[in-house]
Amino acid sequence: MTSNPYPLGLRLHGRRVVVVGGGAVATRRVPALLDAGADVLLVAPELTPALRARADAGRLHWVPRRFVPDDLDGAWLVHVAIDDPLAAASVSAVAAERRIFCVRADDRTAATAWTPAVTRHGPVTVAVFGGGDPRRAMTVRDAIRDLLAVRLAPDGSAGRPDASAETTGGRQPGRVALVGAGPGDPELITVKGWRLLTEADVVVADRLVPGLLLDELRPDVELVDASKIPYGPSRAQEEINQILVDRALAGAFVVRLKGGDPYVFGRGGEELLACAAAGVPVTVVPGVTSSIAAPAAAGIPVTHRGVAHEFTVVSGHLAPDSPASLVRWDALAGLHGTLVILMGLKNLAAITATLIAHGRSPQTPAAVVQEATTGTQRVLRSTLGEVAADLLAADLRPPAVVVLGDVVDALAPAG
Repeated sequence: MTSNPYPLGLRLHGRRVVVVGGGAVATRRVPALLDAGADVLLVAPELTPALRARADAGRLHWVPRRFVPDDLDGAWLVHVAIDDPLAAASVSAVAAERRIFCVRADDRTAATAWTPAVTRHGPVTVAVFGGGDPRRAMTVRDAIRDLLAVRLAPDGSAGRPDASAETTGGRQPGRVALVGAGPGDPELITVKGWRLLTEADVVVADRLVPGLLLDELRPDVELVDASKIPYGPSRAQEEINQILVDRALAGAFVVRLKGGDPYVFGRGGEELLACAAAGVPVTVVPGVTSSIAAPAAAGIPVTHRGVAHEFTVVSGHLAPDSPASLVRWDALAGLHGTLVILMGLKNLAAITATLIAHGRSPQTPAAVVQEATTGTQRVLRSTLGEVAADLLAADLRPPAVVVLGDVVDALAPAG
């Protein structure tokens, strides 16, 4: 294709976009479509765990079969995210007959639309086309992102960080970085975390990482979906450890991208030990943990002068009466500060009953924050005695953070 593309911003809110394929490419592309408010129809016999989680949460419509022409009824745009050239060509042929623009992951020259390299700074979105060369587009995009970071920072100091020991001298393959991606908003990843992500050869991503970060990866990056959907499909931790080690020993720079912080119930310590045992160097980049960010996003400080001088973060993935639980719920009931519970929705009724049985007042203010810092954030305010029932009535689902303590009402308007 010799002609230049015509740059255009598509307003897809409420409009049908069909994605054919449920693998790594679709995992990277779907978040940006959802962020644009598109009505996404995903057609594929199988999905990655990350896409399955979005389907189960009602974020998109999944048709578990192969593509048929009627799938394009009412569509405004088609993304062909499969690597079978014949199957991709058949989809794009149907799109061409219906005059629907079609993006093809397998063959850019056969596509009628291209996805640009994108960087986002709040309301500012910059899209770069590289004349068909994805690497050129990524290079220009990264330069623009650095410039925006400097121009838009309050103190003008938010450009690329100084080169640290592990990155001095340019890209060094054969290593692993454990990077915390933050609580959900893609802009809450640290500057260093984002920079290492742009340098990665392989990205091993959890379900809770901001999907828009995956949309900004280079096209040649290997994306490994290591989603751990609660009570659903998962990869064993040992398999994830082995992937990190094997890819690094093969000479790749591997970024293990994890929601929140790698060390706050993220099993990052296990991954570091596995890499160390294999002689693989590891860089750890802390992330903004949801245990603090989720309450803050809901207007709840975990500490507040005259209200709470302490806060405790605890995992609720095991019931209080589980022999495997390491949590002293009886001791936590006697604390005066804030209690933040991660991964506790399934066991919330048992947890609240246990806290009340050991002396915590059932009138203690409580809040649940679902999908904090994202466009789908929901906040439920209740009391310790009622929050488990209120949670079911409101149909809140993971990921969600539970906050217990007087700080829940500390910043609430009087009256």
